[in-house]
Amino acid sequence: MNKATQATLLILSLLGAAPSYAVEQIPVREFFKNPQQTNFQISPDGKMVSFTQPFERRMNIHVQARGGNAKRITSVEDRDIRQYFWKGNDYLLFLKDNGGDENFHLFAVDKEGKATRDLTPFDKVRVELIDDLVDHPTDVIIGLNKRNPEIFDAYRLNIQTGKLTLVAENPGKITGWVTDHNGRIRVATSSDGVNASLLYRKDEKSAFKTVLTTSYKETLQPYFFTFDNKYLYAASNLGRDKVEVVVFDPASGKEKQVIYKRADVDVSALNYSRKRKKLTTVEYTDWKGQRAFLDAEAENLYKRLQTKLPGYEITITATNKNEDTFVVATYNDRTRGSRYLYEAKTDTLTKLGDVTPWLDEDKMAPMKPIQYTSRDGLVIHGYLTLPLDKEPRNLPVIVNPHGGPWHRDEWRFNPEVQWMANRGYAVLQMNFRGSTGYGKQFWQSSFKQWGGTMQDDITDGVNWLVQQGIADPKKICIYGGSYGGYATLAGVAFTPDLYACAVDYVGVSNLFTFLKTIPPYWKPFLEQMYDMVGHPEKDKELLEKRSPVYHADKIKTPLMVLQGAKDPRVNIAESDQVVDALKKRGVDVQYLVKDNEGHGFANEENRFEAYGEMEKFFSKYLN
Repeated sequence: MNKATQATLLILSLLGAAPSYAVEQIPVREFFKNPQQTNFQISPDGKMVSFTQPFERRMNIHVQARGGNAKRITSVEDRDIRQYFWKGNDYLLFLKDNGGDENFHLFAVDKEGKATRDLTPFDKVRVELIDDLVDHPTDVIIGLNKRNPEIFDAYRLNIQTGKLTLVAENPGKITGWVTDHNGRIRVATSSDGVNASLLYRKDEKSAFKTVLTTSYKETLQPYFFTFDNKYLYAASNLGRDKVEVVVFDPASGKEKQVIYKRADVDVSALNYSRKRKKLTTVEYTDWKGQRAFLDAEAENLYKRLQTKLPGYEITITATNKNEDTFVVATYNDRTRGSRYLYEAKTDTLTKLGDVTPWLDEDKMAPMKPIQYTSRDGLVIHGYLTLPLDKEPRNLPVIVNPHGGPWHRDEWRFNPEVQWMANRGYAVLQMNFRGSTGYGKQFWQSSFKQWGGTMQDDITDGVNWLVQQGIADPKKICIYGGSYGGYATLAGVAFTPDLYACAVDYVGVSNLFTFLKTIPPYWKPFLEQMYDMVGHPEKDKELLEKRSPVYHADKIKTPLMVLQGAKDPRVNIAESDQVVDALKKRGVDVQYLVKDNEGHGFANEENRFEAYGEMEKFFSKYLN
């Protein structure tokens, strides 16, 4: 038995035999319409529950007394409300931009819905939340780039009066502010483009002093202060390959203690109990999101919940101030799941709602972890989702590289993947070199490799799938967004015979123009981007070689391009220039632009149109 046959048998054993029945084709809109209810939160006193649900096709905030009737308190009709939180027991704050421009404003609404106010009504200004000051009745600390669009000053904002008070002016290189548990800004991070520094002050009357400077290639990122406000809990890979949780002394600039580490992957988060002043859990991702416990009470809580909700991943997404009432989310790779209210004192679990109840998880396809070896010996991890009603042999395939690129795909419910699998396509996702979570060396191996070894990792995954006998080599398409859109264009430009069709969603086509048109608040990191992607002058030959638009003469694959006109990250010119170049050559290219969208289509009706067109496009070339 040869290696290919052995590998195929292994995959077949993992995935199981295909069912003998035909899977119902679910309407495309069912995958991409807004949730029925989502984003449940609880007021600090535990008396009110809030959530978002559709109103006039947009996700709006609703509140209800526990056990009472829900009341809508916002009436936003242009963009979904995706981020909001309680401020005290009487107000809720939410963020919203204009048509995808990512210049978010902070709004306040009272719990009765009587008045909604824009607290940061500044044109072309972006707000960032620094500290919600949960123990203060009216104030929050925010960052605004209204003085200089490239940098953020820190302000104290009274949400009742709207008064803004400058609490820390950015001298020019500060990239982040960190408060202690009393809401005082005592740590800042800065960048000169290639070096990152940590600045510290003992109190607000003292001047900041630089206590640590490292290359951007290393990480020491503060999580929060220790509970005595003396040291920092931080994520660090200084002198090591993987990110670990450490205690860092900002006065001396040295690490004091390692709290948690792993040999295989980076640690990604650290959580704590504000009430008990205890570290509770750390989070990391191997093939799926995992949790390690640092506290017996937290561990027992999760054990009780897992017993009540077997068969699902669970996570606590919100709690009241007393930490005895919790919002609990369930999910897996085949469902967005449900949300529950758990009362610890009575050990009572009450269902709040289902996120997308119209999608039957039994009709969704399992997302299985896979791995293969790149041509230069790197182990590449990824996921393979196969259609339920077909044997995993000689299938049409959609290759779906993720965005970022310094990001990663994870095991979770993905409506795009489920829609494609429901249409009979196998879906291959891979965490090519540079994907985060696998350590410093794996990340750094992607530097200046856009369209190079990063693209080879994608190609090697396609060839691996063909060698296993799973993919029909004549029916493979590639689809990706953002960097995944770049990888799509690179795929059809640099391997023109590999793909039967391609869909580029807000992807980069020209590395020169991309680096010129980044948002102003990315400018402090421009030298870093030059080092990671390429310098337009020093690496001119490399960037020309790796920019798909300069190789449009090689593209013969049918292409679809989707673009938001207000995209601040990947300017519309990135799509315009490659579409124009291909149309001049008579290449089949379909172009869909939405004037009220940015880096991706957020509005429901635009999603419906985009995926409807993609469905016809894929069907044309894969069926």
